[in-house]
Formats: sequence, structure tokens, C-alpha cells
Amino acid sequence: MTLNKVEKGDPGVSLGSYATVLFVLGMVDRLADVADPRHDTVGLALEEEHLPERIRLSRRQGPGKPRSTGAD
Repeated sequence: MTLNKVEKGDPGVSLGSYATVLFVLGMVDRLADVADPRHDTVGLALEEEHLPERIRLSRRQGPGKPRSTGAD
């Protein structure tokens, strides 16, 4: 019954069950890929939505001009 839920992608199945299935199939090295955020396309897309669309420099600070530290 648990294997059937794993095959269907049931969210109620524990990570330990998935680890056991990967071990039995000889794919335990793929377990690291499950937690790797680089393989999470949905998570990466959601994260990208929170990035600013455009970054502007202040008028005082032109391109190539270092920021003043106030010490000079």
C-alpha cells in the first residue's frame, strides 16, 4: 500500500519510505538530489518572483564611482 502511494506521489508518505525505495532500487545516491534546491524548479521560480525587477543606482552614485565612506 505504501509503495502504491509512493508511485502516485502521495504527499502523506514519509521521506523514510522514499529513501527505502531508492535504497532497494540501488539509487540511494539520488537521495541527495531530492533535497538539492538546484533541482527544485518550482521553488526557484517562486524565489525569482521575489527578486527586484530592476536595480537603480542613486543619483549621487554614478556608475563606476565608489561609494563615499564618510572618512574622506
